[in-house]
Amino acid sequence: MSPDVAVDVDAGVAVLTLNRPERLNAYTAEMGALLSRAYSDCDGDDEVRAVVVTGAGDAFCAGADFSGDAGPFDTPADGFSASPITPAAFELRKPVIAAVNGHAIGIGLTIALQADLRIVAEDAKYGVVQVRRGVLPDCMSHWTLAQLTTLGVAADILLTGRTFGGAEAVALGIANRALPAGQVLDHAVGVARDIAVNVAPMSAALSKRLLWDTAINNYSPRQVAALETRLHHRVMGSADAREGVAAFLERRPPLFTSRLSREWTPLPEP
Repeated sequence: MSPDVAVDVDAGVAVLTLNRPERLNAYTAEMGALLSRAYSDCDGDDEVRAVVVTGAGDAFCAGADFSGDAGPFDTPADGFSASPITPAAFELRKPVIAAVNGHAIGIGLTIALQADLRIVAEDAKYGVVQVRRGVLPDCMSHWTLAQLTTLGVAADILLTGRTFGGAEAVALGIANRALPAGQVLDHAVGVARDIAVNVAPMSAALSKRLLWDTAINNYSPRQVAALETRLHHRVMGSADAREGVAAFLERRPPLFTSRLSREWTPLPEP
């Protein structure tokens, strides 16, 4: 893969690194296409159990790249999309953790908002600043931010374009945890490795899809209850359910055998 997005898969964890450190990993269309491809490849690879996305050097992503001859906010070409990462992280079946190791501004933060979990650097700056550049927020952030926080918090962040630090990101519900920058990636990979070892792949996939599909489709509590029941029928009595219990009773790591590539079927309608 292009050096703009480096991919490393080890022990069930794929680490995807935005890799333009000389430009603070500023976003380009090529980077977006490569991240999209990496997400898709990880979702289809049974050897990948969890995904971490991070940035090379001292930043996660400093926003759109303004260094080229054509500005990123010039009149758009045919086929332009304000949500260029396809599939989005929340559309995968694998857990995605954003290891936000430094500044995440504009599309840098809106990409991270699509992940399932966000670990951020305490002393970095974060902001969805597009309204201060004469455009507007992207990557479905009008939806993701409101889902992660509240409508009021989303309005504060999206309509002012202000920046904030890691501690406030946690307080607002935007991030799960703030750590010293040097610990962010290691912590995120540790969480991903725990998932890779101890979480059944089918269980994680079904739970993630039910979580996000509930938000997307605005399912009622009783619709969720019906889906939980139907999905339990899929997994109860399965080899992974037997193995999970046996491993727990025997105090050993589980050896799950479910494979999304051959066993996955989409969630039913509620």
